[in-house]
Amino acid sequence: MNTAVLHRPMSTRRLSRGLGLATLGVLGLQAMPAWAEPAPPVGVLTLSATATAEVPRDWMTLSFSVTREGADAAGVQGQLKQALDAALAEARRVARPGQVEPASGGFSIYPRYGSKGQINGWQGSTQLVVAGRDMAAIAQLSGRISSMAIAGVQYGLSREAREAAEAEVTAQAIARFRAQADVQSRAFGYAGWAVREVQVMADAAGQPMPAPRVAMAMAKVADESALPTEAGKGTVSVTVQGSVQMK
Repeated sequence: MNTAVLHRPMSTRRLSRGLGLATLGVLGLQAMPAWAEPAPPVGVLTLSATATAEVPRDWMTLSFSVTREGADAAGVQGQLKQALDAALAEARRVARPGQVEPASGGFSIYPRYGSKGQINGWQGSTQLVVAGRDMAAIAQLSGRISSMAIAGVQYGLSREAREAAEAEVTAQAIARFRAQADVQSRAFGYAGWAVREVQVMADAAGQPMPAPRVAMAMAKVADESALPTEAGKGTVSVTVQGSVQMK
């Protein structure tokens, strides 16, 4: 015996009730206010303080270079190596860690081209760099190294001198930042303040700076005369900037 399953239609009253609830739900979502933007902070003071000090430069960098030409690359390479080896041997006689530190620089060989685009020779160059705190000993090398010419002189701060100067100047900049916060928060009628965010930034003015160009630059120094040196002073500057919440 087959039993037919009859599907009774949803009553009009139930359907209307469901539509009404859905409509109310949509209206409710539309009536919800949008997320409000956060209110701007109140009682926030933005400050910046800088401290600067002049520090005697205690680091010297003396660069030597040599250029050779020839008909074949191997011959040019051999000449460059010979000149560099001779300069290194002279520099190593006075080498001391932190005082006189020699190091070979770039070494390059490239072809020369004729008017028709063909290779008609080779040219190459190499460098020797001597750096350290013993400026007198480094300057003496300018007259003792005869296989290479002086390419440049730089004066700067050693890592230890720069770090010591930055530590001292940073303390001064922070003290000035705090003093500004004290004075200005009281001027606005607040009793105190608390740091919200702060940045401490040191510049790179203590890095090596080129020496003034002299007549003996890019030339050999004769008679073993020492290169005159005048290191001067470098500037170390630290800036502290940020904001405080006045209370």
